[in-house]
Parts: sequence; structure tokens; C-alpha cells
Amino acid sequence: MTGRKAIPKPATRRTGVREAAAQATRDSILRAATKVFAKYGYDGGSVEKISKAAKSYDRMIYYYFGSKEGLFIAVLEGIYRRMDDAEAALHLDASRPVESLAAVIRFVLGYYRKNPDFVTLLNTENLHKGRHIAKSLRAREYSSKAIAIIRELLENGVQQGLFRADVAARDLYLLIASTGYFYTSNRHTLTAFLGEPLETPEAVTHWEDFVIETVLRTVDARASEEDTSTATTHEEQSWQKPPPPQSRARSSSGT
Repeated sequence: MTGRKAIPKPATRRTGVREAAAQATRDSILRAATKVFAKYGYDGGSVEKISKAAKSYDRMIYYYFGSKEGLFIAVLEGIYRRMDDAEAALHLDASRPVESLAAVIRFVLGYYRKNPDFVTLLNTENLHKGRHIAKSLRAREYSSKAIAIIRELLENGVQQGLFRADVAARDLYLLIASTGYFYTSNRHTLTAFLGEPLETPEAVTHWEDFVIETVLRTVDARASEEDTSTATTHEEQSWQKPPPPQSRARSSSGT
């Protein structure tokens, strides 16, 4: 009696296991690189340190990312992608642009605060004048989504007569991002410079409220009309003022 032949497992299953293992290795290297680059910067974040932190081998970094620079670009793309994913998960009601814009501001400021490595890595890349992220094919994709959200809120606000029509989404994005980024990146030096802690819950809440009020005042259609009216009144008053009297010294000299 002959024994049954073993049925070979499908090749696709073996391939799937290898792909899963390869992805796990790649993800592990990316996580380790993010921490190492955030701690040591680009120059100090050596391939050896990263492979050791990932419990991997130097050759695997070159296999998956091509070079140290390729790995750093992947790290930058990764931190942008994670912020983009978190922003996409926000439940915004575009028909309520004021409340939704305030929610976007809270998200941005909170994200910087909760992810200091994000700020540290961007500081590192700015020291290198953005030469690495400039080679990324995905960076603009992430920024365009963030600006698209703000643009939609602005358009809805304009349609409802709540927001000014002359505010560009890009400018508003830069205003919001800068208030969150600067506060987080300079919190230690500012604490020493101002002589007051900036990381207490009270200080953080105060800054968040101030930024929301500032941004909403910037886009407020009514505030814009009041400013224009005030400026026009001042201009009219300046035209109505009589010219200053000529000094006696100048009239007596005839010059």
C-alpha cells in the first residue's frame, strides 16, 4: 500500500509570508531611524546606530532604502503621512466653517505638542535647507491635502458671509502651522527667556485659545469691514486737516 503524497502548499502563501516579513523588517528600520534621527540629527544618525536600534543589519537598510539619505527621506515622508492620516480622521462639518476651523487649529497645535519628534526632525531638515525632502515625490501630496481642507472651510465661510474672500488658504495654513510649530520648537528657550513655564496645561490652553481667536479675527468678514471703515474715516480726517503752518524761520528767510 503506497502512502499518500504530501500536497505542496501554494506558492502564493509562501510569497505572502515573505512579503509580510519584509514589510515588518522595513517598518522596524523606519521606526528605529525616526528615533535615531530625532535624537542625533541627520549627521549623527549613523547607519550602524539605526541597524542596531532596529535589531537588523546595515545591508538591510541599503537593500530597502538604497542609502542613508533614502532612509531619511522615507522617515520625513512617514512623519508627514502620519500627520496627514490623523488630520483626515477629523470629523469636520464644512457647513459650520467657524467651528471646523477652530477644530483644525486645535488639532494642529495639539499634534505638534504631542509629537515633539515631528518638530525635531523638521528642525534637522531645515538645518540642511530642505535638500532631502526636496527629493521626495510625496511631500506636496500631504501639504496639498491640508490646504484643501482649509480652502473648503474658507469657501463655505465666504458663501455664508462669515469669512473674508481675500484670504488665501495657503496663507492661513502657514499662520496656523507657524503658531503651533514655533511654540513647540522654542518652548524650552522661551520658558527661560520669558521666565514662565509654557508647558503647563494652563499655558497651553491659553495659547490655544489665543491662536483660535487670532485666526478667526483674521478671516472674520465683519472685522474686515470695520477695519476698512475705520481706515477710510482716518484717511478722510487726514485730508480734512489744514496744512501745518509754515515756520517763521522759513518764511523770514524766504526759502
